[in-house]
Amino acid sequence: MNLQESILKLIRKASTDLSPDVEDAIKKAYETEDEGTPAKNVFGTIMEDIELARKKSTPICQDTGALIFYIDFPVGDSEQKYREAIENAASRATELQYLRPNAVDPVTNKNSGNNIGKNAPYIHFHQWDKDEVRIRLMLKGGGSENVGTQYKLPDSGLKASRDLKGVKKVVIDAVTKAQGLGCAPGIIGVGIGGDRVTSYALSKEQFFRKLNQRHENPEIAKLEEELHTDLNKLGIGPMGFGGKTTVLGTHIDYQHRHPATFYVAISYMCWAYRRKEMIIKNGEVTYD
Repeated sequence: MNLQESILKLIRKASTDLSPDVEDAIKKAYETEDEGTPAKNVFGTIMEDIELARKKSTPICQDTGALIFYIDFPVGDSEQKYREAIENAASRATELQYLRPNAVDPVTNKNSGNNIGKNAPYIHFHQWDKDEVRIRLMLKGGGSENVGTQYKLPDSGLKASRDLKGVKKVVIDAVTKAQGLGCAPGIIGVGIGGDRVTSYALSKEQFFRKLNQRHENPEIAKLEEELHTDLNKLGIGPMGFGGKTTVLGTHIDYQHRHPATFYVAISYMCWAYRRKEMIIKNGEVTYD
């Protein structure tokens, strides 16, 4: 098993091959929109794009996003090994045009040209007790990243208190303000609690769940269902043209907080919901 080549394949699959649950959701959204409407036409174009990208193994979107990796590995394994393989694979993927150069130095404003830079790609390492390695990759576009936001409850302007009703109000406010920016229909990830950093991290990790896979906590699952329904009643629709589908999925998780804080982080993923997973066990690689 060649780790670099395996990760290169993971990048290619994420960039060019939309996962079945996302494609199915887009097809269902197309079927629900009225004939002759801008929303129907947008979904039709999106479906053509998905098919062509898969057939030609070319990026689904011109913004191939920032590379965000989550790696779960056994105790004693080397982080550096995975970091080097990821950097080499990302550089090669850029050469092969599976990725656009998306790593810019904020001091010099120079693009590295190969998606490699200080803390780029972004890699989250976690040790676990399993005898296998799980590498999850998310390609996060800049437009969708720009409409992510964070609230601090209570919020007097929204009359949002420190409870799940308050959480619901700020999520609806965030999607309303997005108004189709970030390439709607979006997928919403919500992280409740923690500090400012961990609430955002938790919200993004929700994007690895299958679409509308409900939380095991019944109260959170109920909130996910309510928000999914209410957000699609906003009428923003695909690309903000109006329509019945503003979001494809809504996923929420929570963590304990400090008594003096109540953060709600909301991350937004565009319809080009690019995430893939690979498992390494006994030298064999399998892809989701």
